[in-house]
Amino acid sequence: MIRRMEERDLNRITALEQELFPSDPWKEKNFLYEMKENPYARLYVCEEDGVICGYADLWIMFEQAQIANLAVARDFWGRGIGRKLMLRCLKDAEEEGCEVISLEVRVSNERAIRLYQKSGFIKAAVRKGYYENGEDADLMIRPLGGRTDDDSDGN
Repeated sequence: MIRRMEERDLNRITALEQELFPSDPWKEKNFLYEMKENPYARLYVCEEDGVICGYADLWIMFEQAQIANLAVARDFWGRGIGRKLMLRCLKDAEEEGCEVISLEVRVSNERAIRLYQKSGFIKAAVRKGYYENGEDADLMIRPLGGRTDDDSDGN
């Protein structure tokens, strides 16, 4: 089940961050900022049998969307959790009329890159030294439908 992230989830989320991204994990304060202060953020968790097994942070900024964070617990890899979270992000972005969605991913994260490619993302650029440890990131984008004339208010 995918639902909105809540403060009570942060112990599990930050533990997963530390496990999955030990060189530069997001801290509780980062997630709290996203939840309480970032007006563009939508945070989700995927929960199975009462266990949080994945999470995503989606930013919707007018005609653009960005996936700021998406992760799945190692014990749940290969079960389609990442795909479910991705589909939720894409659905939200499309419903909001976004024209494009983007993300950055470590060039070494082949598993994530495969998921993003299967979800229709293409590599647009390389961000040199993007991560704290100096690793490059691939900037990946996917065009979306954007707003149609029917969505406008006539102005």
